[in-house]
Amino acid sequence: MRQIKKIAIANRGEVACRIHRTCQKLGIKTVLLHSEPDKKTLAYRICDETYNIGPGPTNQSYLNIEAQIKGALETGADAIHPGFGFLSENAEFAKKVIEAGLIFVGPSPEVIESFGDKIKAKALCKSADVPMVPGFQNKDADLQTLIKESEKIGYPVLVKAAAGGGGRGMRLILNKDLAEKEILSAQNEALKSFGDATVFLEKYLDHAKHIEVQIFGDASGKIHVLGERECSVQRKHQKIIEETPSPSLNESQREEVLSYAKRIGEKGNYQNAGTVEFMFQDHKFYFLEVNTRLQVEHTVTEEVLGIDLVEAQILTADNKPYPFPKKISPMGHSIELRLYAEDPYQNGIPSTGKLGSIKIPDGSGRRLEIGIEKGDEITPFYDSMIAKLISTQKTRIEAISDLVELLKTSSLFGVQTNTPLLIQILNHTDFILGTMTTRFFETYFSKSLVSKFSEIEIKNIESSISKKIEIKTLASENNIYSDLSGHINSISNPWSQSWKNPELYSNTKSKIEISDFEQIGTNIWWKSGADTFKFSINKKKSTAILDSDGQILAPMPGSVFKILCEVSQIVETGQALVILEAMKMEHTLKADKKGKIKKVNFKAGDSVQSDDVIIEIEDLK
Repeated sequence: MRQIKKIAIANRGEVACRIHRTCQKLGIKTVLLHSEPDKKTLAYRICDETYNIGPGPTNQSYLNIEAQIKGALETGADAIHPGFGFLSENAEFAKKVIEAGLIFVGPSPEVIESFGDKIKAKALCKSADVPMVPGFQNKDADLQTLIKESEKIGYPVLVKAAAGGGGRGMRLILNKDLAEKEILSAQNEALKSFGDATVFLEKYLDHAKHIEVQIFGDASGKIHVLGERECSVQRKHQKIIEETPSPSLNESQREEVLSYAKRIGEKGNYQNAGTVEFMFQDHKFYFLEVNTRLQVEHTVTEEVLGIDLVEAQILTADNKPYPFPKKISPMGHSIELRLYAEDPYQNGIPSTGKLGSIKIPDGSGRRLEIGIEKGDEITPFYDSMIAKLISTQKTRIEAISDLVELLKTSSLFGVQTNTPLLIQILNHTDFILGTMTTRFFETYFSKSLVSKFSEIEIKNIESSISKKIEIKTLASENNIYSDLSGHINSISNPWSQSWKNPELYSNTKSKIEISDFEQIGTNIWWKSGADTFKFSINKKKSTAILDSDGQILAPMPGSVFKILCEVSQIVETGQALVILEAMKMEHTLKADKKGKIKKVNFKAGDSVQSDDVIIEIEDLK
């Protein structure tokens, strides 16, 4: 019988590091199948071997089936682990892996096809007598058919990618006028994310909770039901916070949803890791989809049950038993936060750049899943999630409190993160009470956060930091040692210590504590509480201050998907002008004032860099 001795990891970032860690525990060698930009990542440095599968764009690397299999074969791997996202739910990929003589660490191609295709999954679950969300599924439906069926279902309607999940290729159609636009947008994102533009329709449940159940089919064919998770805190259908057990269910409801999941697993002869997802509204469950892969949020299930799902995946793929607990009894409460490289003060626009210091304190019950280190670069090619912060405590309230403290005492320089947003969510009454629904985010957090500091306060702080840098530079150039009144400890390593400067507060209305700051290239990053800000030494302009100067700038590297205006057109404040593609998602840039379009400097398909002026608006005369 063949034994897995080397696994090729067909993924990147924190999940690649996660898989490598379990392989190390099992004495299995790893090969990282990576893109060119991912040479500067933690996974590249820790895996036993590496193999370059192509350039940055996903269709030339992580979605390239031939390159992935070639890399595994040329490095002598026995198996491929797909992680999550990319090709993890691609039945054709799993089939070709097996045809190449390799072991696929995941469900069989047949199971992936029957469950991973959301349309087929619904048909299977309907036959298992599981409640369904009203909708329309037809792989051959054209645009006009989809528009007509949306009207029949009744707005609002969700259009969703048939070949994947994670919020990719999903759009909400609010009315008939938006149907064509949202369907085409969903198809475009689905094609880019999964290589398949097929979509289907579902009635939008407007006050539902998102409940999912972890199942696992072991090597003997037995289906293990490993408890539920709640994932109701979502933005644009992409999860932000996940937890287990769900605070929303009583014991009878919990037993009901677990029985549905087991029924589905058994009906589909499921093997390896999978997640059955449901919507829960007015005390009723509705089947949503089955994700035929490891979930991002698998960590919280592992924490409360004391198991290793990646180890179970590998052993099952190797036709070996895994010691699942005979009785599933969660111990404590576990919550996972997704840390995204994005700017919460600019409506969550992804943030890219070279990383400086990363400080995330350890503590009892805490777990960190991360794939980056100081000096690495966050590029525009991939998902903006850069880490996961998990806390498992005796009670839910203790886990929430611990995560708030963790976020407040952590720092990461070089990119903006959603840390301030996460703290506000954790402190929100609906979240604390566990009454949040999938509309929680759009109800309370649909707009950009507003800085608690005034423009004058920020400028005073940055002016003072600049003076400290100038003094340090002069001292260094003249080879003079200076401790700068104790705030900078050495010329060779001036940014190593936390720094608080009373001089910063003299010209401000209130005391502002600066817990840390760091120079990265020509930018200075500084932190106060949960907030991190950046300003340029040359430009002296903070990212926290937005000037309404009529210039629509690219907030990150990417490509122009669509220009929504033309020269001489009159536009209103907040009107959508450009759709930009970056980090696997579409981002709409809007007018910052009323005026006339003076120039359009780019067209659809053009690449842009950060701060490129895409559109110029002039005042009306």
